[in-house]
Amino acid sequence: MKKQESNQGIMDKMPKSDPNAQVKETLKHITHKFMVMSGKGGVGKSSVSVNLATALATMGHRVGLMDVDIHGPDIPRMLGLKGDLKVNAAHRIAPAQYSPILSVVSIESLMADKDAAIIWRGPAKHAAIRQFVGDVDWGDLDYLIIDAPPGTGDEPLTVAQLIKDAKAVIVTTPQEVALADVRKSIRFCRQVNMDIFGLVENMSGYTCPSCGQVLDIFGMGGGERTAQEQGIPFLGRIPLDPALVAFGDSGRSIQVEVPSSPVTRAFQSMAKQVVTQSNRM
Repeated sequence: MKKQESNQGIMDKMPKSDPNAQVKETLKHITHKFMVMSGKGGVGKSSVSVNLATALATMGHRVGLMDVDIHGPDIPRMLGLKGDLKVNAAHRIAPAQYSPILSVVSIESLMADKDAAIIWRGPAKHAAIRQFVGDVDWGDLDYLIIDAPPGTGDEPLTVAQLIKDAKAVIVTTPQEVALADVRKSIRFCRQVNMDIFGLVENMSGYTCPSCGQVLDIFGMGGGERTAQEQGIPFLGRIPLDPALVAFGDSGRSIQVEVPSSPVTRAFQSMAKQVVTQSNRM
């Protein structure tokens, strides 16, 4: 019962408005929308979301990062964001500011107890995501990056139905078990008529710090082969680097702390490709 009261309290904090009208008005001020998704957990989808958003903001673009992983929100901790979201003078939710041009919204930032379990069925999750779009004062954005939970359940389906022009960025690792699941994500996108912007191969090769040899711990090239077979763009490989995990756990950015690292360069290259392809649309 205590958890149910806490969960209801989260919803009570959100302002109430005409949902459909406000969603349409908000989306008119956002140029490009991307949902980062994966077929299975543990492939680094949230790391890709955070670092893609950070790289785009570093290039000078206005970016929003929306965490719709209702049951496992990680984005605020990965960015070192603390405190609760507030309602501003316009009676809308003010997103947390990672930087002047990178704003963030997550269910975790509305929770008094950050470790509380969110026990919601589909309709409650749908309502929360709708409010994350319509009731948040995002302002004018060049890019909205939406971090969805793994799989093809309520959250990605809600995004697909709510944000008709959102495009999918699918994250996988090179091994076959991940690629089998990513093919389900590709089929999901095609069934709900969501365009696939591209596929990212994460954890692709590890450079030994002692000898410099590149070790293919999870294999290499499987994501690119899958993209070619499925006829979708390949956005690049992100190397495996324990430092990326350490920085994320401590709420620090590897792109800021180690600007010359292979991981930083890979995300910057991917962000440039995203911008180039977006401008062609």
